[in-house]
Amino acid sequence: MKLPSVLSNKKFKVIVISLFGLYIFSLIFFYIFRNQLVFQATQLRQDYTFQFDQPFEEYFVTMPDSTVLNGLLFKSKSSAKGLIFYLHGNADNLQRWGEFAADFTKLGYDVFMYDYRGYGKSTGSSSRKNIHADAITMLDWVKKKVPFSNLVIYGRSLGSAVASNLAVVAHPSLLILETPFANFEDVIYWPLRPGLLLFPDKIEFSNQDVLAKVNCPKIIFHGTDDWIVPLSSAQKLKPYLQDENQFYVIEGAGHRNLSEFDSYHTQLAEVLQKFIDH
Repeated sequence: MKLPSVLSNKKFKVIVISLFGLYIFSLIFFYIFRNQLVFQATQLRQDYTFQFDQPFEEYFVTMPDSTVLNGLLFKSKSSAKGLIFYLHGNADNLQRWGEFAADFTKLGYDVFMYDYRGYGKSTGSSSRKNIHADAITMLDWVKKKVPFSNLVIYGRSLGSAVASNLAVVAHPSLLILETPFANFEDVIYWPLRPGLLLFPDKIEFSNQDVLAKVNCPKIIFHGTDDWIVPLSSAQKLKPYLQDENQFYVIEGAGHRNLSEFDSYHTQLAEVLQKFIDH
């Protein structure tokens, strides 16, 4: 009569052990493929020809370790009010991200953006350490090659953390973050968060840890329906803004489509008018 109970207990133990093993396997998988999961690069042939609806200039910039990064410069049709130094998200390459340059050139700004290591035509592979160092090197190169009066550092998603860290040392006129996270762990589903402890590189992707050190005005754009970077994560950054009104919430917007909303473009124009071309 007790046999079914014994079998049931054994079955339960097998299930528990299997689930635990699967969890450990997931952590190991996360550790081994951590760079591929964070940096979802799409490469391009070196002879690939970018196609955009506006003119652009293409550059190849050599880093101190001989890695070569690919960058694009989009110029305003009129005399530029400033330069947007655009740090893109963790996926795709400049063929996608270059489409967003028109959001700024139509407002009278030049835009420079580049692909991180391993993205597009850029060589090498990205890590949490070199992505920050490369941003400093690229901006130093831009300052020597592209004349501008005002610098706006713009970081999107993963690029928001790169932008915040860069703004600490670059002292721009304005820092704009689109769909930022407070800390990188906010975008990792909780069962995998212990896997972050396995990262040998201690340089974290964080906005919360560095925004207090940024002295320029800071603006945040975020959508209410963002399931990749929850709005609740970005809201942790409010205390680091000079004015609570510098946090713009786009109703109905997700992680990838803020530019499809008229309110985003209206508010972006107002922000640049207020802080740059006032």
